[in-house]
Amino acid sequence: MIEFMFALTIGTLFGIGVFQILRRDLIKAAIGFAILFSAINLFFLAVGALDGQFAPFASNVEAGRPVSDPLVQALILTAIVVSFGSYSLVLGFINIISGRFDTVDSNEVNNLKY
Repeated sequence: MIEFMFALTIGTLFGIGVFQILRRDLIKAAIGFAILFSAINLFFLAVGALDGQFAPFASNVEAGRPVSDPLVQALILTAIVVSFGSYSLVLGFINIISGRFDTVDSNEVNNLKY
């Protein structure tokens, strides 16, 4: 049941994120990027979680407890850092575009050649 909830949540977040990215308003598109990045991080968590009972550093093979994979935590941490950097870059672009063209509507941005 928990796998179904993960899949439903990831699919919903991914769909909302893609829908927001395709909007004309650049602020809504940036929010779509944030939602999409969250869906990707949740996907990494869903495919890498073994049982959720023990942390990777507390796993003990000799005691018969299941071993969680610590690689998933490293991938999620890396994905968070990359998504934060990408999101900062997108917000910087939106700031420059809104300053130059006095709009955040992508259809009203023209004269991109200088």
